Amino acid sequence: MKEIALWIVKTVGDMGYAGIFFLMFLESSFFPFPSEVVMPPAGYLAAKGEMSLIGAIIAGSLGSLAGALFNYAVSYKLGRPLIIKYGRWVFLSEAKLKKVEAFFEEHGAISTFVGRLLPGIRQYISLPAGLARMNIITFSVYTFLGASIWVTILALLGYLVGYNEKLLERHIHTVTLLLIAFSAVIVGFYLLFKKKSKPVV
Repeated sequence: MKEIALWIVKTVGDMGYAGIFFLMFLESSFFPFPSEVVMPPAGYLAAKGEMSLIGAIIAGSLGSLAGALFNYAVSYKLGRPLIIKYGRWVFLSEAKLKKVEAFFEEHGAISTFVGRLLPGIRQYISLPAGLARMNIITFSVYTFLGASIWVTILALLGYLVGYNEKLLERHIHTVTLLLIAFSAVIVGFYLLFKKKSKPVV
């Protein structure tokens, strides 16, 4: 891990903001590259005065958005034809596809935002969004909001801690648990709001 971190520091140092953008694009696309080894080194370089912390956060957030849009576009273009043709082999029918579309029609914004905060989901939430043909402006806004929160946290950790593997791992674990709890609260309030906003029959 230390060798990887040193390589990332060198790569980001050599390529600057473009390097951050590119690596975070990979992290958010079909080629998952852990953001935990991209943004903390960028924050570390910012602490050393070799780049702007704000600039690193913006580059990372835009890279995440670009990667998510790449996944969205692929899923939007190829997802439906593939499911209609081959879905039965993996127990996906056109009827289930319509349920996904209906779900994202109603809950796409909150699903995209929360999905970007959760490990194991953030890289792939754009696939069902593209499959459901979620409004691309709404998708982009909530993807950017969620991604920028995660990118900012990682960059700040690197700024404050450096690339000390054990400290980073401990803090990232703690932050991940807090984000999961935060997401649960957000979803809870969202469901409560939706329930109260339903017209009384």
